[in-house]
Amino acid sequence: MRRRQKILFSVILPICFVAVFFLGYFFSVVNLMSWNVFRSRPIKEWFKQQNAIYFDADEVDARNIEAFNKVKNVLENKYYEEVDFNDAFSGAIKGLSAGVNDPYTVYYTPEEMKSYLEGVSGNYVGIGVSVHMDENYLLTVADVFANSPAKEAGLLKNDKIVKVDNEDVTTIKDADLIVKKIKGIPDTKVRITIYRPSEGEYKDIELIRRVINISWISSEVLDNDIGYIHIKQFDDDIYRDFETHLNELMSKGIKGLVIDLRDNPGGSYYQVARIADRIVPKGLVVYTEDRNKNRNEQFSDDRELEIPLAILVNGYSASASEILAACVQDYNKGIIVGTKTFGKGLVQEIDINFTNGGGIKYTKARYFTPSGKSIHGEGVMPDVEVPLSEEFNTTSIEDIPHDKDNQLKAAIEEVMAVTKE
Repeated sequence: MRRRQKILFSVILPICFVAVFFLGYFFSVVNLMSWNVFRSRPIKEWFKQQNAIYFDADEVDARNIEAFNKVKNVLENKYYEEVDFNDAFSGAIKGLSAGVNDPYTVYYTPEEMKSYLEGVSGNYVGIGVSVHMDENYLLTVADVFANSPAKEAGLLKNDKIVKVDNEDVTTIKDADLIVKKIKGIPDTKVRITIYRPSEGEYKDIELIRRVINISWISSEVLDNDIGYIHIKQFDDDIYRDFETHLNELMSKGIKGLVIDLRDNPGGSYYQVARIADRIVPKGLVVYTEDRNKNRNEQFSDDRELEIPLAILVNGYSASASEILAACVQDYNKGIIVGTKTFGKGLVQEIDINFTNGGGIKYTKARYFTPSGKSIHGEGVMPDVEVPLSEEFNTTSIEDIPHDKDNQLKAAIEEVMAVTKE
């Protein structure tokens, strides 16, 4: 009897273990995809290896998980064509990053990441414009560079780029992804479609890409010994160039200085901090703060600019431009002239450690002015508000004659008023 019980026990116990295992398996799978979805699958697929994405119960409503699996099941079994779920899922990852409603956070597919990295390490070959996303997420021309294909083709500031090589780009919220489509190999053609608000018309323009060599900074001495420095963008060498231009102007005996940051979309956080260091007295220049309140601070030394200063800004002055303008404003080291700035006060970082070759550009922190103000969504309000004359709304800053530039004239007047005190 005991032997019989022992044999039954040795048989029944493994069967129970197997039954429990399969019950647990079915329960977990059914719990992930819902019973309706599970039972609609062929029996032979019940035992396929499953991959799962996990969320804490308080992060995502279980009904949304069920809806995702339901959509996948419909596409898998009822869609009129066979679906490549790798491609479809890549779009779902993009949707996850887009779901945070931050235009500066975006997932790059492996192909897009490869293109991005090649663009960072290679030469700038394109059409010769700087761009930004407007409030409707349309890629907008902020500046047209001299001696460029864009200038020769007649592109204007404020033109909206809506197609690249006949591909609609109005649904792409990341400016870098559209710019990568415009850039390419020297002497190759690119066809862009623009919408020109000033004329209410669409225009197709074909351009030949070429190497764009841009001088991001220029300077001159204006009437009444007023120095003028125009910074188009804060590239990785801009502090050294700024120091060179400033020293040359100082050697010519300037009595005041105007720094023009209009249409400057930003650039290097560390470079603009060094420029601010040259202008303001010893103290905090700018700091960033992440979600855990960890701060990264940039400070200036004892050296400061000892002549009257005005800084020109407008609605296209963004990011690093706003750091400089806000810092000068906080320390009362100069007068800010023009119109309210763009209002981008976020710091981005790129994570390329993806096994599939993709990557994500995401917003890591916000930056703050020395007084603790966050500019993001707010911008910098000028001390002296002066709108640009309407006749120059589509004109690059460098193409506006100084004697007709009412914003520049206002900045000069502010500097001269201080020199006479």
